[in-house]
Amino acid sequence: MNRAIFESHVPEDFCDKNICVLGLGFVGVTLATTMAEVGFNVTGIEIRNDLFKMLSSAKPYFFEPGLSAQLKRVIERGSLKIYQKIPENCKSTVFIITVGTPLDENKEINLSSIQNICFDISGHLKDGDLVILRSTVKLGTTRSVVIPTLDMTGKEFEVAFCPERTVEGQAMSELRYLPQVIGSNKRVTSIRASHIFQFLTPTVLLVKDLETAEMIKLIDNTKRDVFFGFSNEVARLCDAAGLSAEEVIRIGRFGYSRTDLPTPGPVGGPCLSKDSHILAQSMQEFGVTPSIAIAARKINEEQPEEVIRFLGEYINSCKFPKKMTISLMGIAFKGKPATDDLRGTTAKPIFEALKREFPNAEFFGYDPVVNPKAIREFGLIPIPEPQQAFEQVNLTLILNNHPFFSTMPIEKWAAEMAKPGIIYDFWNNFSEKNLCLPESIRYVTLGSHHYIRSKQSVKQNNSVRREELFV
Repeated sequence: MNRAIFESHVPEDFCDKNICVLGLGFVGVTLATTMAEVGFNVTGIEIRNDLFKMLSSAKPYFFEPGLSAQLKRVIERGSLKIYQKIPENCKSTVFIITVGTPLDENKEINLSSIQNICFDISGHLKDGDLVILRSTVKLGTTRSVVIPTLDMTGKEFEVAFCPERTVEGQAMSELRYLPQVIGSNKRVTSIRASHIFQFLTPTVLLVKDLETAEMIKLIDNTKRDVFFGFSNEVARLCDAAGLSAEEVIRIGRFGYSRTDLPTPGPVGGPCLSKDSHILAQSMQEFGVTPSIAIAARKINEEQPEEVIRFLGEYINSCKFPKKMTISLMGIAFKGKPATDDLRGTTAKPIFEALKREFPNAEFFGYDPVVNPKAIREFGLIPIPEPQQAFEQVNLTLILNNHPFFSTMPIEKWAAEMAKPGIIYDFWNNFSEKNLCLPESIRYVTLGSHHYIRSKQSVKQNNSVRREELFV
């Protein structure tokens, strides 16, 4: 990496030194803080009162490595100033939109926040200003929503789309090296936007139009959803065939890069849980359905219900108590890189399915990063120490891939579980055949459901399968 570029600082005479970032969610806060750090004069806008108060006090409301110290530094330096609405004397020549675009109850994208923020910008837009949309949107939104709304001002302005590409848990570093994609109606606008982002990262890629940049964002996230979806389908197939998905994937990819499947596991979060749906909606007007993308999303969305149904069938066939104690470990939507973000977490549908399957159960929750208050608001009784997720518990579920879970002394803690008991691991942190657990405690992983049967049952099933092969 060219450190001269990486460490570049915005000069005082740079024409677009004043930037306004609208929407200080995860995307907006990390971008605004990073831009302020390299020397832009940043005005941050956050309408939500509780978040505004925290950020104004230089306190981030979510966990992100490196953010807290940097936010405090740029606010104290005065290079980042935070308001609840665009100030009347705003000197910004560039407005960057980073508001959320959630799905409604019908899984249709809600673009009202984009429309509303464009109206807000309209009241402060000056001739020559640049508006950059960074939110994930339905294909064509920049051209069909942003531009017409701003056109009503009668001002001469420029518009570009530059998708957010960072991963939670690595955003502060990724903003400084990941390539930035820029799409616009005009080449000169793309070049102007590239000059801004080159103070952050050494690589900027220009594409021919707004829609190409919008599509890149949708395809990037949908590809990952499909990738994980196929791994989860492998888990489903191996469960049915009495095989270990972990072994099939691990051995299949060892020294063989063409089989690069990830370990199966829950797929959620604020992006992957919605972007396949947004892509599908984008293609409706063209009469095309992204069939593979929709199929993968369906597999990922059905997984929680399928797993809990399987556990319910087994538990109901055994001598478990009517009122069970259940622990959920890993409440955030992912554990690697670590985050405390609960948006789109698959812990929610898993928890909902558990409550339906075991209506009399008492539920506890633990997460290495999520704070106890958030766990309680989630509907779980927070436990301060991870070993308490096993003590006199009938069912313990490991829901995300935080590295801590693979280091737990699981044999020691399993001995403290209620009998009978089950540890269900969505992420295959341990090898069942290498664990020495009490006879009445079972360790089961996603893609290896056959291990929950008794050894006698497994032998019988294998025997039947062999006989069938020779018929």
